[in-house]
Amino acid sequence: MAPNSENVRALSRGLKILRFLNKTGAARAAEIATELDLPRPTVYRLLHTLEEEGYVLYSGSDSRVRLSPLAASLGDNAPMRSRLCQTAVPILAKFTDTHAWPLDLSTYEDAHMVIQETTHSRSPLSVDPGMVGFSLPILRSSAGRAYLSVCSAREREMIIELLRAEAAVEDLPFLQSDWLDKNLTAYFKQGYATRGPRSFRPKTSSLAVPVLADDRAIGCLSIIWVTKAMTMDQAIARYAIALQETSAEIAAGFSHLNAAALS
Repeated sequence: MAPNSENVRALSRGLKILRFLNKTGAARAAEIATELDLPRPTVYRLLHTLEEEGYVLYSGSDSRVRLSPLAASLGDNAPMRSRLCQTAVPILAKFTDTHAWPLDLSTYEDAHMVIQETTHSRSPLSVDPGMVGFSLPILRSSAGRAYLSVCSAREREMIIELLRAEAAVEDLPFLQSDWLDKNLTAYFKQGYATRGPRSFRPKTSSLAVPVLADDRAIGCLSIIWVTKAMTMDQAIARYAIALQETSAEIAAGFSHLNAAALS
């Protein structure tokens, strides 16, 4: 059966919209129409179809639309995560063999940091052996805070907007503009983020650094410990630099592997 020309054109336009949203992060229908030189009624109709099929989501606080996790899963995130994990595994193991503490590698996924690799199984100090796949709240975890401090301003705005729309009770104290401005600036300047026992996972604390490759955040490294075993100041003095060096080693290895895969 020959393809209907109208259906083919609609598909082409729908794909253009998805590519545009993938590039910009979020946009209003009018912005999409202007940038892609499409009639507004056509854009509204296509967005409605894409929403029904689960490929786009409308913001809960304004009229902007963004890609859904389903659409994002069709992109190159999975191969990127695979290359990141392939690079990181031996480097994470080396850190834990040297310092004993378990180390987690997490990446951003739909307003959470998801643990992709961990050394809990080889650490004598671990109390959480099954952490791969565990989701960490962005604002209440050191990994999420580290990621927010270094991601692009547009991505940060989109993440915070999404968290405000979801309005989880536990997040509300950390969604205040004063808290965000003060702490994210501090985390960026010092190159690491912290989390005490009162904001998430009682009786534990954590310290995290971002993993930066090709001028963008691709993940975070974090260690977690029972708070009574070590103060935050002690953890920073002992492990902040080691975490940053481990992050840099992973970033260099990932960039090399990624370039080879894309060449």
